[in-house]
Amino acid sequence: MAAASHDLQPVAGAREGEGKRALITGLGGFTGHYVARELEAAGYRVFGTAMPGAAAGTDVFALDLCDRAAVGAMVEQVQPDVVVHLAGIAFVAHSNVEQIYRVNVVGTRNLLEALAAARHQASAVLLASSANIYGNASVPVIDESVAPAPANDYAVSKLAMEYMARLWMDKLPIIIVRPFNYTGLGQGEHFLLPKIVAHFRRRERRIELGNLAIARDFSDVRMVARCYRGLLAAAPEGETFNVCSGRSDSLADVIALCAEIAGYRIDVQVDPAFVRANDVLTLSGSNEKLARVIGPLNPPVLIDTLRWMIQG
Repeated sequence: MAAASHDLQPVAGAREGEGKRALITGLGGFTGHYVARELEAAGYRVFGTAMPGAAAGTDVFALDLCDRAAVGAMVEQVQPDVVVHLAGIAFVAHSNVEQIYRVNVVGTRNLLEALAAARHQASAVLLASSANIYGNASVPVIDESVAPAPANDYAVSKLAMEYMARLWMDKLPIIIVRPFNYTGLGQGEHFLLPKIVAHFRRRERRIELGNLAIARDFSDVRMVARCYRGLLAAAPEGETFNVCSGRSDSLADVIALCAEIAGYRIDVQVDPAFVRANDVLTLSGSNEKLARVIGPLNPPVLIDTLRWMIQG
């Protein structure tokens, strides 16, 4: 992805995190890896949380966000200057509905409670919600003023998290982000684009997918991480931002782009089992509010992101 990588590099000489501590919940996850890299480039010392049982260390705490005491002890030890809260159930079709609500709402509340009680107050607390909260919006381009209409439990849990977070906005400098779909190297194959990419990387002849007409606003995870860094620096507390490319592509478009990169066509079979009745058909976002705060986003075009994922 040589053509687009220039736009994704940290700003030369900008070390806004020098001497500061950043806490990333969900550090071991797909997004956490890229956010950590971005914040380290900004000069922060990065601390993080990981799932119980994961490898821990001096700067990484393996804990359950639903364990209120453990979350409080972790925050007391880290005393972060900035926080990026990524930990949560991020898969829309996750089978354990109770866990979706417990982790995404109660786990987030435990974190906010601990941060509000901390001796050292953070300058920015970024909470990752989701553009899924908009549901099947009736407008062609979704900005932050569009009314939420969540169409699945995951989206409801994220909207509930946003409302719960409002209870803490007089105590903490909270920023809420609503990322649209994003992808990149290292994302699990149970997500749609990595599944498609993996089939092309293995040069498989056939793939089973759901509704090919579904269109999404796909971003590059490296751009998303850079946007989070920019918001931590700007610290527009109490505000909510879409994080997106401003373009949308259907699954049929994605298949065609992958075929162009890989140099062969794959046989696509539509499996009814992958077609969900409550699927959000089109998600295309406006990133104008975000760009006004952090500057031009310069999102890579999707074919460059897919080339990076396919060719490594």
